[in-house]
Amino acid sequence: MRIRAGWLAALAALAAVYFLYFFGLTGMGLIGPDEPRYAWVGREMARSGDWVTPRLWGQPWFEKPALLYWMTAAGFRLGLGEDLAPRLPVACLSVLFLAFFYWRMRQEWGAAAAGYGTAVLATSAGWVAYSHAAVVDLPLTAALAAAMLCLQASIERRDARWLAGFGALLGLATLAKGLVAPALAGLTVAACAVRMGGSLLRDLWRPAPWLAFAAVAGPWYGLCYARNGAAFLDEFFWKHHVSRFVSGALDHRQPVWFFLPVLAGALLPWTPLAARLARGGAWREPRGFFLLAWSLTTLAFFSLSTDKLPGYILPALPALAALAGLALASPTPVAGTLGLCAATLGLLPVAETILPAALETGLSRAWAEARFTAPALVGAAALVAAAWRLERARRRGLAVAAIALSAAASYALMKARTFPAIDRRAGTRAQWEQAGSRRDSVCLGQVRRHVAYGLNYYAGRQLPDCDGQPGAYAIEDPPP
Repeated sequence: MRIRAGWLAALAALAAVYFLYFFGLTGMGLIGPDEPRYAWVGREMARSGDWVTPRLWGQPWFEKPALLYWMTAAGFRLGLGEDLAPRLPVACLSVLFLAFFYWRMRQEWGAAAAGYGTAVLATSAGWVAYSHAAVVDLPLTAALAAAMLCLQASIERRDARWLAGFGALLGLATLAKGLVAPALAGLTVAACAVRMGGSLLRDLWRPAPWLAFAAVAGPWYGLCYARNGAAFLDEFFWKHHVSRFVSGALDHRQPVWFFLPVLAGALLPWTPLAARLARGGAWREPRGFFLLAWSLTTLAFFSLSTDKLPGYILPALPALAALAGLALASPTPVAGTLGLCAATLGLLPVAETILPAALETGLSRAWAEARFTAPALVGAAALVAAAWRLERARRRGLAVAAIALSAAASYALMKARTFPAIDRRAGTRAQWEQAGSRRDSVCLGQVRRHVAYGLNYYAGRQLPDCDGQPGAYAIEDPPP
């Protein structure tokens, strides 16, 4: 019976992985301004064979480093197609990191904490969402979090091999999104050094992490500077690091508290567990304190930045999921907390009703389309009752599994029902397909920024402005 139960659990986990990360990857075209731009750069790398200088519409473009572009270019080289090539590598990286996350947690805290923490992270709304997006936030988070988990192991074992792994993975994270990765790692180390003393800092001055970091991150940065000179330094480091943080160079200004509700939403359906972290004792010992410092310094760092976008906070999720796993692995009763987690799944159908409008016109205007449905409320109530009874019967593993699998099923339904609507309302793939036989004569009239980027991507060329193309097929998409 135990063998059969183990096989059933493995099959359920594999099904959950498929429906969470691979089902519906091409159910909508690339959306927003970033996905089509980054995908264009990756496709151009695959076409040209120049894997050093990122190019957008034929011109050098230094907003981000090369890791995501390399992943996308590899997808195009494998013939995956214009929607799958940018997204499948990100989804695969997400799943690979979850396996690493489980392995590291199991080594440090045992199978129960590892299983709970991985279930929390794998089904958190923010993690699932960015595993479907061909943007840099998930690659940054996966590489940085893997580096931090290696650093944590080195703190416990004083083993230089873990420090070398930390340096190499931190170099990979620096190839994903620049200096933000060393900054977050440095802040976490500083916070831990205040509590743990200077031994941690002394260990980090060993040559192993620095040599590994330089070996991974150095070649691309050195080659890109050698080929492009001061333009690379000015655009990449000054504009997209210093100015973006200090003065809001890209006009994504948000208030200092912006990431509090974003983080609460990203943790769904496990947000109620965050309230238990302060009451639990896991953070009081060095390894738990490391996770707490990692999550809080990430929140503080990005809250102080002038430019803010929701994906910035993603690097805090693995640390919070690990802390949640530790809280669930403790013997403290959590029936009420698990019941609240189950109850939040009743909000996902509401999210279905507003998501297309939110991506089209912004969240503030989308609330008018929010709708609660009776079946969703009844299902959430039944799950609350089941989680409560299972926890009271000391079958916490089944309670957490029921919530996690229900979340996976809810996400799959959401993708099936909302992705076509998102494609129509917030994407550009459908607009390009509607052009049909007139694609050779398309020009752009008054269109929003993301529409121009998306149409250029699907056209495979920079479409002309309609002012100089009389008689052409004009696409108009003015701001609402």
